[in-house]
Amino acid sequence: MSRISILNGPNLNLLGEREPHIYGATTLEAIEQSCRELAQVLDIDLNFRQSNHEGELVDIVQQERNASAALIINPAGLSFYSVALLDALHIFSGPVIELHISNIHARDEHHRHSIMSSAATGVICGLGAYGYVVALLTAARMSGTVPDILPPPLKVGPV
Repeated sequence: MSRISILNGPNLNLLGEREPHIYGATTLEAIEQSCRELAQVLDIDLNFRQSNHEGELVDIVQQERNASAALIINPAGLSFYSVALLDALHIFSGPVIELHISNIHARDEHHRHSIMSSAATGVICGLGAYGYVVALLTAARMSGTVPDILPPPLKVGPV
């Protein structure tokens, strides 16, 4: 069974309450539950974490570099300035999917240019909470852990 980690940055613990006009009404707990259900179908060991602390996220990325086949990260506000997190992502050898609930490219100037993208294999943004499902399927596909139960178009090798 492969392991995939989903990391969530600052303030994402308040999804559902925080600016629902931008981030929607779905809570992080509901997103985690959906991801866990999908991970069961995909036969994936899911590590789902959230922290409001930059250093803790760096520590998790470092720990997961030898434990997870792929990493999905919603760096939230750290997307735009955290060189420490960026450096940690560059150390991770497997696929890295950068994920944003909102379309950061359509946002204000402060929320438009993620420095994390240079360390990402792929970027998903603007799909709301459903972006987590897309990211998990993509990470499974990129790490070669897609089960036979999925239709052929979803089982095609790494992108």
